[in-house]
Amino acid sequence: MKHAGVPVWFVNNCGTLCTEELSDAVLLFLSHGALAMLEWKNGSMGENGEKLLLDIASVLLSLSSELKESSMTTSLSRILAIWTNSALAALVSGSPNLKIKLNGNSNVIGKLLEYIYTHWEHPLDAVRHQTKLIFKNLLQIHRTTITGFSEKSDPFFARLIKHLLSLEWHVKGKYASLGCLVECVGTENILQLDRTIPVQILDVMNDQSLAPYASDLLETMFTNHKTHLTLSFKESTWIDQWHDIWVSPLLVILCEGNHDQTTYIIDYYLPKLLKCNPDSLSYMIRILQASADANQDEAFWDQGSCSTRGALGALMACLRTARAHGHLELSNIMSSGLVSTECIKQGLVHQHNQVCIDALGLLCETHRSTEIVSVEEMQLIHFFMMYNLNSQSPSVRQQIGSLLRKLFCRIQESSQVLYKLEQNKTKQELLENSAERHPLGILQQYKDFMSSVCDRLFEVLFPGSSHPTRFSALSILGSIAEIFSVPKGQAQVFQLDQEIDSTRVQTLIQCFASTFEEVKVLAFGLLMKIRDVALNLQDSENLDLLFQAAMDLSTSTKPYDCVTASYLLNFLVHHEGLQCICLGKQVEHNPQMDEDISVSTVEKNTLSVIKLLLVNVEEEIFQAKKSLLQAAASFPMYGRVHCITGVLQQLPFNNLTLVTEWKEMVARLILMSYRLSAVVSPVVQSSSPEGLIPMDSDSESAGRLQMILHEIQPQDTNDYFMQTKILKEYCEVEPEKLSDHRPVENICTEMRGKERQTCDVTAQMVLVCCWRSMKEVSLLLGTLCKLLPSHATSEPSDGLITVEQVKNIGDYFKHHLLQSRHRGAFELAYAGFVQLTEMLSRCNSESLCKMPEQWLKCVLEEIKSCDPSSTLCATRRSAGIPFYIQALLASEPKKSKTDLLKMTMKELLSLAAPLNELSSVIPQVHALNILRALFRDTRLGENIMPYVADGIQAAILGFMSPVWAVRNSSTLLFSALITRIFGVKRGKDENAKKNRMTGREFFSRFPSLYPFLLKQLEVVTNTLNSEAEELKIHPSLFLLLLILGRLYPSPTDGTYSALSMAPFVPFIISFYTVLLPFIWWLYQDIQQIFLLFRLPLVWDGEPVKGTGLWWLRRNVVFERK
Repeated sequence: MKHAGVPVWFVNNCGTLCTEELSDAVLLFLSHGALAMLEWKNGSMGENGEKLLLDIASVLLSLSSELKESSMTTSLSRILAIWTNSALAALVSGSPNLKIKLNGNSNVIGKLLEYIYTHWEHPLDAVRHQTKLIFKNLLQIHRTTITGFSEKSDPFFARLIKHLLSLEWHVKGKYASLGCLVECVGTENILQLDRTIPVQILDVMNDQSLAPYASDLLETMFTNHKTHLTLSFKESTWIDQWHDIWVSPLLVILCEGNHDQTTYIIDYYLPKLLKCNPDSLSYMIRILQASADANQDEAFWDQGSCSTRGALGALMACLRTARAHGHLELSNIMSSGLVSTECIKQGLVHQHNQVCIDALGLLCETHRSTEIVSVEEMQLIHFFMMYNLNSQSPSVRQQIGSLLRKLFCRIQESSQVLYKLEQNKTKQELLENSAERHPLGILQQYKDFMSSVCDRLFEVLFPGSSHPTRFSALSILGSIAEIFSVPKGQAQVFQLDQEIDSTRVQTLIQCFASTFEEVKVLAFGLLMKIRDVALNLQDSENLDLLFQAAMDLSTSTKPYDCVTASYLLNFLVHHEGLQCICLGKQVEHNPQMDEDISVSTVEKNTLSVIKLLLVNVEEEIFQAKKSLLQAAASFPMYGRVHCITGVLQQLPFNNLTLVTEWKEMVARLILMSYRLSAVVSPVVQSSSPEGLIPMDSDSESAGRLQMILHEIQPQDTNDYFMQTKILKEYCEVEPEKLSDHRPVENICTEMRGKERQTCDVTAQMVLVCCWRSMKEVSLLLGTLCKLLPSHATSEPSDGLITVEQVKNIGDYFKHHLLQSRHRGAFELAYAGFVQLTEMLSRCNSESLCKMPEQWLKCVLEEIKSCDPSSTLCATRRSAGIPFYIQALLASEPKKSKTDLLKMTMKELLSLAAPLNELSSVIPQVHALNILRALFRDTRLGENIMPYVADGIQAAILGFMSPVWAVRNSSTLLFSALITRIFGVKRGKDENAKKNRMTGREFFSRFPSLYPFLLKQLEVVTNTLNSEAEELKIHPSLFLLLLILGRLYPSPTDGTYSALSMAPFVPFIISFYTVLLPFIWWLYQDIQQIFLLFRLPLVWDGEPVKGTGLWWLRRNVVFERK
């Protein structure tokens, strides 16, 4: 075959490109190569080059509906942006014919606009960014084609503006597109169409997801508008007009708007406005003062309320923003009387939380981090801390900590400047010009201020203080300890160590007893920052008491006590005297540890503590084998294991000395985990773990448990779990009573604890003991795999864990994740298994890296086989099976080809497809449940999106199954997919305009759903139109309407026929016709009818002719009385 005009060298080297059908990827990157390597400037390509340019655009736009993988979609958007740049270069010296073909009214530009409208809200940031660039270049292309004409009067720009303004403000792509248009036609021309646009955009800013887009558009508009007014008016008379449009609406909202709206406006809009025109600050202050004077006496500010800021709150927000961005000096406005100290105090104790935060921010945030803190600011900070440390709002507490941290950093950095000024006596003139006080005097004030702050914070940490107060005080103290810790030898204005005594250390240790773990975390972190002082203040007697308390708490029946024990032990392992105490508890001792001075204190203590805990838990496991009831009542084992996991995390595993001892310890810990799991697993793997009391092995307990097992048989009442069953310790069960079905009143198990006290044991106590033990075992094994180094062979080496041990741990997790029925057990086993799979993905051993793939194939084969002897749980949403597969897939490296995900999705989607064979029901249920978990997993990101369409089809078809389990799983899968496609629903309004997309965008992303939904609608219509005596509503109708109810028309509807919503209209009309007579009589179907009425098929505010809504308005009259 000869190729006319094609160079011989090209035919010889790339002849297959001319003869064979090319894949989409090859076409994409061939186009990229042509655009990148050919010279499009100066008309050097000629007419053939112009034709090639248009052909490339046609190829790229056709590929947009074919390429679905995220990487290819991103590449396509980038190459389209390159094409627009090439088109701009070619137009400069191109022929008139090219200008006609690239005019805004041309077919190419129309299809580019269609691509923009489809992808401007794409989930990938890179695609959205490139789409904005394409639109911006497209406008420049059109401007180039109409050289000599005014952009303001151009019909293409006018039509674009009209279409964009007609869209709802919840469409994120609208903001960037309008911003590009503003740069072309100017803000004034857009405001002439609607002067309320700035107010409309500000109203949208109560939604955080829209606030950044809205603020960017407003910045583009008011900056462009200011430039236009400056050029139009020679004098400064334009500023009042500019303030009326851009500043006045802002002040109204700051005074009267809701919390979210004002917060986002202050964060996103106000800084940009002040940057554009800093002089507007004086206008804001003047207006707010006038507002306060108009509402109340001149001596007082408009205080607002708990829900609104008022004029005082608006002033604090404006001043805070201005000072933080360097537009004002606080000392200047206070000395001039513009804002008084009393005014700031009112803000610091305002009933609106955010006003307090803004007033504090005014004191703490500055443009220069070395600005000296004045005496007035210190006094106001003291005033604030007297009233606001007990805030009930977590977000307010976080903001207080963050702002005070900025203040402490400012004190630290400015003190270093003052030290340098003091040392350099030749530069005292600089000090005289910059500050009125002597450096040493300022430094002393800093030290006194920080000391008084610490005194106040330790005062509020008294026993019984509230959780908010403790959290605030500990957070601030932690910041102080971190900021004022500098290397030795460097001058330091303040040191927290100097403020610490034994009483304050004891206060911090008492915080471990809090039931809130975040308080424990903060107290532990603070003690670690001052551990040298804190440990030196602990004598041997006190150390012994603390250690004994930790050991007692580790076996408490209260779950949070073992957490307290863990933090206490983590603190004590840093004390040099702890090892002697452990030796006194009959812990085996290695003399080599004392001889080797290179062994760190933490390593020796940790090893001793773990040995002691291990001996205790092994004894408790031995006792639990005899009586799990006794263990649940007296010595639940999970506390010991939790403490072992906690102290292990303190070790520097990359720098261990006692390698031999640690290898032995790891082996013992793994063996102990297996033994403990074997004791408690029968409960959590029971088909009904919530009401199970297991059998004991000793004959004394067996008789009692026979009666208990009789008592826990299902009853007609629901009071079993509400009442305690009491059983006398030495009562004998008579055979005739066991055969009697009458319930024995007031029956329970009575056990004797360590102190021989009597305690009642319920099924819930046994279950809590068992599932928490499983949880701690899983986390311990996960920690061992995550923290301990592994090696590639099972031969002895310096590694602490062998390949064989890792494989055994993996088999353990597989066994329990696939067989546990209790959600708490398999959810936390999943947490440990994730740590294992993450370690395997980073491992250099080839045998270890392949283990996740082998495990995955095995479990998929077991699901497919539907073996009657399989122990997989088909109820409880497949229990731990989805978690097991999630962990294996999520650990796959991000930069890989995701082969495991592709293989798994292919298998699951084939199993989820409905079949008529009864034997396929259980695999189908498993597949639907696993798919639901995978579509909900955010770690899979965009890699899961190519399978969404197939998932929707499987869910809708599964909803028609005669088997209830399949319908239930299909419903759950469908719900997960709707959230995955349209986003998480934040409000309760069913008519909300968020969480929706255009029909064009939806079907472009999921093209296979277009014919599928039409076919299903046809099936539904045939069912409704059947001649049966009773009305038959197809099962999938509700699901179909849920999807259609979240779609709305695209701006290109009516100009391009492909993927249009028009074919759906006749089906909707038929639904109206059939179901409308029953709407007043079939109340249970009101939800379906409601969805029919809200189907969005309108354009420019009016129903599209021929649509269902148009038909309703024309043919149906509702009589309202």
